[in-house]
Amino acid sequence: MSDAGFEAALAAARDGLAEGGIPIGAAILRGGEVIAVGHNERVQSGDPIAHGEMAALRAAGRQRTYRDTVLYTTLAPCAMCSGTIIQFKIPRVVVGEARTFPGEIELLRSRGVEVEVLDDSRCVEMMRDFQRERPALWAEDIGE
Repeated sequence: MSDAGFEAALAAARDGLAEGGIPIGAAILRGGEVIAVGHNERVQSGDPIAHGEMAALRAAGRQRTYRDTVLYTTLAPCAMCSGTIIQFKIPRVVVGEARTFPGEIELLRSRGVEVEVLDDSRCVEMMRDFQRERPALWAEDIGE
């Protein structure tokens, strides 16, 4: 695991929270180097699909391929983000935590994506606090 990738995703999540948004961050690495970072921007941009993983992909821009990348995310990817991971054939996803939201880890694995769940206490605490303090916003983010 790349500590740089995970720490970049975690820092991005904290940035999103500081901006009044949802604390989910993501980073994309190629060859151990961070090529893009993003965080959930739904609140800040008014864009319903601006999840952290999507923001990182936008930041990466057009790539010839994503098949040689690793995506780090602080929270288990939702169905939308998982579909995008599958679409672009990202082979490996490292997840900060899946306790507060299980996401679509099994879908990813069923499509051949290697998924590692770190169960990082910082990610768990940040999401638990956010879900407790902003339950309506969290429900909106996950389509409930």
